[in-house]
Amino acid sequence: MTGKLILSDGTVFLGQSFGAAFSTSGEVVFNTGMVGYPESLTDPSYYGQILVLTYPLQGNYGVPQKRFWESERIQVKGLIVQNYLDNPSHFESQKTLGQWLKEEGVPALQGIDTRALTIKLREHGVMLGRVEVKSQKLKVKSSGIYDPNSENLLPYVSTDKVLTYGHGNKHIILIDCGVKENIIRSFVKRGVRVTRMPWDSDPLQAKFDFDGIFISNGPGDPKQAKQTIQNVKVLLDKNIPTFGICLGSQILALAAGGNTYKLKFGHRGQNQPVLDQNSKKAIITSQNHGFAVDMKSLGSDWKDWFVNLNDGTNEGIRHRSKPFMAVQFHPEASPGPTDASYLFDEFLDYL
Repeated sequence: MTGKLILSDGTVFLGQSFGAAFSTSGEVVFNTGMVGYPESLTDPSYYGQILVLTYPLQGNYGVPQKRFWESERIQVKGLIVQNYLDNPSHFESQKTLGQWLKEEGVPALQGIDTRALTIKLREHGVMLGRVEVKSQKLKVKSSGIYDPNSENLLPYVSTDKVLTYGHGNKHIILIDCGVKENIIRSFVKRGVRVTRMPWDSDPLQAKFDFDGIFISNGPGDPKQAKQTIQNVKVLLDKNIPTFGICLGSQILALAAGGNTYKLKFGHRGQNQPVLDQNSKKAIITSQNHGFAVDMKSLGSDWKDWFVNLNDGTNEGIRHRSKPFMAVQFHPEASPGPTDASYLFDEFLDYL
């Protein structure tokens, strides 16, 4: 079955459908990782986006058990690849990538010139687009193609109830903005009890004691998460130890009175080098974000902790005297390198 990707400027890429026979629209972004499509597809930070995988071979090791996923379901609106392999070879494979996409109602196209598409997105910046499968032409509303940055996405990806994980003397509240499962695993294996709360919860109203706050990753424009920003602002006033990852870093900066801005094409991949401004040590990180913190907007009490070595943008902030820290990249990896996993331990030292 044929299909096509149509960008907002009218550019058309023709391909073959290997996912669900549905049409969709969203923000078209690219990821440069060579492996890790099960983790990426289930990463809630991709909610509302059509994901382009630049590595030319996809599907070759199938789909693993759900315990290896980063959430309960596929989060992307659509998938674009150059070459899909329908005969996976891996001892943990449970099904093919195509079967999984069809089960979850997610359209996908192969045979797309992903190199040309990626070059276009790099030169122009990420664009809105739509995937149309031949039998299911998308009816575009008068408001246009869906833009995930135009609304608050956190209610779609956050838990709607309080959940508890692990056991230990240290107890943290996790504000769930679309948390990846491996972040929870990273805390639990360090002997920490984690209480996961909805994105708009006020931890100070919780009827239990806790030692610190964690603000998770998540999708969309951080400025849309107004209630979360307000809640974190109050937590900072109480000097409660706080750690943020990805969207959590942006929310922490906004709560501290700073500003964020949209990157031209974002950082999505598993080989992003960042520099620790304190130790001058470089580490390789897994990343998935389209917004960044404007360090010039933060007060002198905050320092530029990590910097991206490719484009010089901020990759982490830390308060000079209070227990507040955040990074734009993913120390929990999954997929990607684990160079930055020590940051969980640094946060726990605050508790």
